Amino acid sequence: MAYQNNPKYTGVIPPVVTPRTADGSIDTVGLDAVVEHLIKGGVSGLFVLGSSGEVPYLTNSERDSVLRQIVATNAGRIPVLVGASEQTTARVIDEGSRLIALGADALVVTTPFYAIANGSEIEAHFTAIHEALKVVIFAYDVPVRTHHKLPLDVAIRLAESGAIVGVKDSSGDDVSFRQLILATKHVQGFSVFTGHEVVVDGALLGGAHGVAPGLGNVDPAGYRRLFDLAQAGSWAEAAAEQDRLARVFDIVYTPDASRVSPGAAGLGAFKTALVELGVISSNAMSAPMVNLDESEAAKIREILAETGLLAVAVK
Repeated sequence: MAYQNNPKYTGVIPPVVTPRTADGSIDTVGLDAVVEHLIKGGVSGLFVLGSSGEVPYLTNSERDSVLRQIVATNAGRIPVLVGASEQTTARVIDEGSRLIALGADALVVTTPFYAIANGSEIEAHFTAIHEALKVVIFAYDVPVRTHHKLPLDVAIRLAESGAIVGVKDSSGDDVSFRQLILATKHVQGFSVFTGHEVVVDGALLGGAHGVAPGLGNVDPAGYRRLFDLAQAGSWAEAAAEQDRLARVFDIVYTPDASRVSPGAAGLGAFKTALVELGVISSNAMSAPMVNLDESEAAKIREILAETGLLAVAVK
């Protein structure tokens, strides 16, 4: 599939997990291993300090150290997009300025949160950040976190003005997603990414430029295969790969819901899978989230074996 608008970003850009050691500190060895695992898997970029990176749990010092290390390990091989996650415009500008100085190639910015905004304020928010920082900005549409859906008309105007270069859509609103793709086809360099894990083939068939899947931490090569098959127009093969990845995604349903929160279940499953694959050594979560236990790890191990990932890791 050739994109007529020559998008700046395409492919697979997963939100990078932040491994911790058993004592709760940032696992620097594990972080390097995750970056190499992703690059070896063929990803197009790294989304640092996103939801899968546990960004709201990280102190400013931890955010800085994680970004600094990933930038150094990546060594310019692929773009580094970084989440500037703060509640309001001035705070995002302050956070974004620091992250750019540490090596961010682009920022990923949500709608305001905690503050109760409307469409005009959301538009002014992104416009002011772009004008202040003069950097490439992706809008992150994730209302489950911010409680604000990025309005379609606002996203279109921001794309046309150049205030944003793309949208990572994790809204679950497939109608709005498709409408955004259709309405921005004429905007040179603009990208629309899906944050879905299990309907990526459908999104790509509809014209999406890429995918930013949390599950991409576990199986980056699988998502790269899926993207490449879609680009080649091999839709039956793409659907088959998506079916396999949908089964891999079942790891997020293995934790005991009476013990593990929904947020810890998904991220904990990704980390536990990476432990099983030999990428990191601990599935420790940021406090107060609990770690997945051995019985949950055993279920994840079964799914990884069933879907061919453990066999690949052993070779």
